[in-house]
Amino acid sequence: MIGDIFILTGGILALIAGIGMVRFETAYARFHAAGKASPVAFLVTSFGAAMRTDYTGAAYLAIAAVAMVVTLPVGVHLLFRAVHRTSNNDHLVVDERSDADDRPGSEDSTSLFYSSGSES
Repeated sequence: MIGDIFILTGGILALIAGIGMVRFETAYARFHAAGKASPVAFLVTSFGAAMRTDYTGAAYLAIAAVAMVVTLPVGVHLLFRAVHRTSNNDHLVVDERSDADDRPGSEDSTSLFYSSGSES
C-alpha cells in the first residue's frame, strides 16, 4: 500500500517534469526541469518499487538510483555548457561565461586531443 503511494507520487512528479519540458521557453529552463524533477521522480518511484520487490530487486534499484545521483549532475552540466556555447544568449542579464573562451588557459576540451599543427 505505501509502496503504491510512492510509485503514484513518482509518476505524478514525472508528469510534472514532462509538462515543464514542454511549457518552458528556454533550453536552460527545460534542462532544469529535466535535471531536477525527473531524478526525484525516479528516486521516489524506485523507492516505492523497492518496497514491493524482494531484496535482489531492491538492490538493483538502489544501484540504479546511486548511478543516477552520481552521473546526472555532470551530464546536465555538460548539456548546459553545450547549449550556452552554441546558442544566442541575449536573454541573459549577466553572462559570466561570455568571455570564458578568451581567457588564457581555457582551451576547448577537444584541443587537448587534437593539435592544430601537423606533428609527425
